[in-house]
Amino acid sequence: MIVGTTNNYATMAISVKMAAQTLIQKGTIITQGLLNRIEMAFRAYDPCMSCATHALPGQMPLAVTIYDAAGQVVERLNN
Repeated sequence: MIVGTTNNYATMAISVKMAAQTLIQKGTIITQGLLNRIEMAFRAYDPCMSCATHALPGQMPLAVTIYDAAGQVVERLNN
């Protein structure tokens, strides 16, 4: 069985990357609201994703890694 998440994985990854690159610029203060906006970039692809990511642990284990132009890790964030 191939579910929607499998079919849309590449597009979801691109959407998350684009959302993060658009929303996080040098000097941006990372807030829970900002992380939620990045998370929204993938939840719309799979109707189960909206509930499933919050069902058991009470929150989605979102991790964001911010890189500089040289590809070096600047900051890692977890919610």
